[in-house]
Amino acid sequence: MSIWTSVNTLDFSLRHVDVGPWSTRVLEVGSGPAVVLMHGTGGHLEAFTRNLEVLSQHFRVIAYDFPGHGYTTHTDHDLELPEYVEHLRQLLGVLGVEKAHLCGESLGGWVAIKFAAAHPELVDRLVLNTPGGTMATPEVMERIRSLSQAAADNPTPEAVRTRLEWLMADASSVTDELVDVRRGVYSQPGFPDSMRHLLCLQDPEIRQRNLVTDEELTSIAAPAVVVWTSDDPSGPAGEGMKMAETMPNGEFQLVTGAGHWPQWEQAETYNKIMVEFLTRPTVG
Repeated sequence: MSIWTSVNTLDFSLRHVDVGPWSTRVLEVGSGPAVVLMHGTGGHLEAFTRNLEVLSQHFRVIAYDFPGHGYTTHTDHDLELPEYVEHLRQLLGVLGVEKAHLCGESLGGWVAIKFAAAHPELVDRLVLNTPGGTMATPEVMERIRSLSQAAADNPTPEAVRTRLEWLMADASSVTDELVDVRRGVYSQPGFPDSMRHLLCLQDPEIRQRNLVTDEELTSIAAPAVVVWTSDDPSGPAGEGMKMAETMPNGEFQLVTGAGHWPQWEQAETYNKIMVEFLTRPTVG
């Protein structure tokens, strides 16, 4: 299924809204409780197009490009977690969202955790999709940095495809259309410099001061599901299990046949997990 055929029957809006200094690209579709979808490092909101149709049957779905990412304003400085968290807080205010479910993949999950710890009153439930923020593996960090910067510096089809294939369990999951979408993002004038600032979290010293702490995890009272995969390149499923066990209301789900993007590679399974978890009656 292509990105377009995933959404061409939906009454979605795609626009830019001003959030502080950031002209932020936002996609919205559906109605009901708000669900905010947040992508990973170097990513963009198209990572979630295979989930919009199902989710929009139950929720007001909001997907956006992080500061410095996608077609949101490029960044001229290093972006660390507090700035992503503050941007999300302001975005919810601009969109009139009083409380939201947060679904974050990789960096998006990292932001979701930090946000829930800092602003519990704004969070309903969390879906943490192969989330970052608890590990600092030098080999993985260098791989992310080298592949991402190479693709931004010279966004040939081959370089962009190599970066995307690293995310997947099955290289054939990287469609020509997805490559073209990311090439469009990375080919924007000035984007290579923005990417250098986005990759600051792959620097050991910077990453260390931004890592998720056990104190933050234990402070999150919101129900949370950690979704890990059989072939995640960022780390073992045990890391996700530990994260789920540390949160007071955490649980764990394993998706097989997927890498870092289960929402893309195993969309049907992923959508079922999300809908079941987010619509489950509150206990007590």
